[in-house]
Amino acid sequence: MSMNEDQDAIRTVIADMEVAWNRGDFHGYMDGFANPDVVFVSRGRIQKDWQATLDHYIADYGGAPGSQGQLTFSDIRIEMLASDAAQLISNYNLVRAAGNQTGVNTRLMRKRDGKWVIALNHVSQIEPK
Repeated sequence: MSMNEDQDAIRTVIADMEVAWNRGDFHGYMDGFANPDVVFVSRGRIQKDWQATLDHYIADYGGAPGSQGQLTFSDIRIEMLASDAAQLISNYNLVRAAGNQTGVNTRLMRKRDGKWVIALNHVSQIEPK
């Protein structure tokens, strides 16, 4: 793959995750992450693995149809680091009845078995005033 093809493939992974989240498909959303060894950093801590992250999403966002809200990733910037590694930085915005969230994702993308996945995900949420 060329660098542009890899970047397009990464953008497709992120777009597919956004669509899955917005239809309440947490398993589909998690397809974008390395399984089982994704490293997830949020709220100043290293969180658990893939399964624990899925469990967290279902528990915190899956209470009722539509309770996950509408997620949008924007201003996606990708820097290729190697043929099988890339850095992605994007803004995210989650609009939901339980409270909106917005901030920045920093992601280490790795190509595994020909598929791009998020190996490291760092979420930095803008704290409400």
